[in-house]
Amino acid sequence: MPHLTLLHTRLQLTISLALVALVIWGLICALRGTVDRSYIAILWVVELLIIAEALLGIPLLLGAAQPVRLAMHIVYGGVALALLPGAITYGRGRAGRGQALIYAAVCLFLLGVAMRARLTGVGG
Repeated sequence: MPHLTLLHTRLQLTISLALVALVIWGLICALRGTVDRSYIAILWVVELLIIAEALLGIPLLLGAAQPVRLAMHIVYGGVALALLPGAITYGRGRAGRGQALIYAAVCLFLLGVAMRARLTGVGG
């Protein structure tokens, strides 16, 4: 189980760093007034990483001594899983600048969720 915990923690760090990059990239896209398809593709890659993070967290949750203590951790995970697909769907068809700002704001919010989830986890 320690290896799974380490992988879960490292994946969270990877997701956080990717979200920082997406916030910056989203702000640059907003300044340019356009969102390219590569940005949307990377949003989906980060969503896949979040799904992998959730799947890695399930065995850790089941093996936790105090699963009730992790209730907020589960809430943060659910929010993280749903937010990017929702933002991508909401942003589709909007003007470039508005779309980029939506994505940058969601990525910034998700970064906060990821950091807070880290603090409520077993290791936090």
